[in-house]
Amino acid sequence: MRRIVPAAIALAALATAASAGTAPPKVDPALHDQALEILTKGIAFKTVEGAGNTVAYANYLKGVLVAAGYRPEEVTVEPMFGTAALVARYPGKDPKKKPLVISGHMDVVAAKREDWVRDPFTPVVENGWIYGRGAVDDKFDVSMVVAELAKLRRSGWKPGRDVVLALSGDEETTMRTTAVLADRLKDAELVLNTDGGGGALMEGKPLPYGVQGAEKTYADFKLTFTDPGGHSSRPTPTNAIYRLAKALDRVAAYRFPTQQNEITKAALAAEGAEVGGPIGEALKRFAVNPNDQQAVETLSNDLDYNPTLRTTCVATEIEGGHAPNALPQKATANINCRIFPGTPSEEVRKTLLKVVDDPSATLTRADDGSIDSPASPMRPDVMAAVAKAVHARYPGLAIVPSQDAGASDSMYFRAKGIPSYGVSGLFMEQGQSFIHGLNEKAPVAGIDGSLAHWDSLLKDLAK
Repeated sequence: MRRIVPAAIALAALATAASAGTAPPKVDPALHDQALEILTKGIAFKTVEGAGNTVAYANYLKGVLVAAGYRPEEVTVEPMFGTAALVARYPGKDPKKKPLVISGHMDVVAAKREDWVRDPFTPVVENGWIYGRGAVDDKFDVSMVVAELAKLRRSGWKPGRDVVLALSGDEETTMRTTAVLADRLKDAELVLNTDGGGGALMEGKPLPYGVQGAEKTYADFKLTFTDPGGHSSRPTPTNAIYRLAKALDRVAAYRFPTQQNEITKAALAAEGAEVGGPIGEALKRFAVNPNDQQAVETLSNDLDYNPTLRTTCVATEIEGGHAPNALPQKATANINCRIFPGTPSEEVRKTLLKVVDDPSATLTRADDGSIDSPASPMRPDVMAAVAKAVHARYPGLAIVPSQDAGASDSMYFRAKGIPSYGVSGLFMEQGQSFIHGLNEKAPVAGIDGSLAHWDSLLKDLAK
């Protein structure tokens, strides 16, 4: 999962960011080459669900770390659930301090060779781009962190606390390895997630950097109506498809109440300062007073900002009937919800049942791999460390809290009470990565900046 900057703030921020300038990071060319090699070799491991290559990829990454000086017992690769998890512990000077966890994932979404210009699992470096499935999500930042941790170990750097690299193997699907990792690392001080937050460029100019501190809960609910059915020549008033259609009309018309937390309040206020016109004014007014109905209406009618204000639920699939000449015995719809952080999914289910207003309906939560999780507090030490790292490249660039529509491994750590922050080191042009889509790619030019970004964060937050 990656942060997407709303178009309104992206355009408005361009003028501000254009004057920020850049400070090219100083990175050892040998480290650049190693990071690129880790990424390209990593892409070649087809770590999609069911392919069985995640253990091999994890062992490859373990080999990189052991070659840099990690003891073999400090890096564990554990096969589980048909995939694997990797945990690498970099011992700190004070064992009493809670560890800093770096989270990422090794798996990628499926990709069909016939749909791609190139084989998605044969990495290609061409015209300044690295092509292949996972080139961005999430093997780019994972590769940068592994290269950086290897460099630090070779250099003899000693962190003040343990630094734990925790890589899951099924973030794109069931997240069962994530649940295991979060439980085993529940004593962590905080988590830095490679797969969230981050920056973006528009025509080469940086846009405000988002520190992802919250995600909406992902939830699928199955809305079902049943009926005895019968011959289609004898219509009945209890037709399951008609009842489903009426229920979906009610769901479509319902708007969940607005909500706000520390992150959305700060983010909307910051965006309001950048965005002009009615949207900008509404953002500022809502940040001050979430009960301002005029501001609520303006933002609710904007596709970019409406999801920021509330829980949203939408029908995404329907299925019904069993024969063209028979009355339907069952009709089902999938209702996909993105739930505001801190709101129990069961509360949303009960609300939907009230909205449907039909006692014959059943509504059940699907096994979608997501759990309820709160927002993380925007810790001053984290914000300061991120600002230092980002401003080394883009002096004065705005650093803003962000909340994503979901989901990443962070939600499992947050559910355990561990503050978790998406702080990707990659800046690239908006709309160019094609993550989860065709011909995914990452910029070679983004490597040095990302390495410097993680070097700065690790040294500041692992004290």
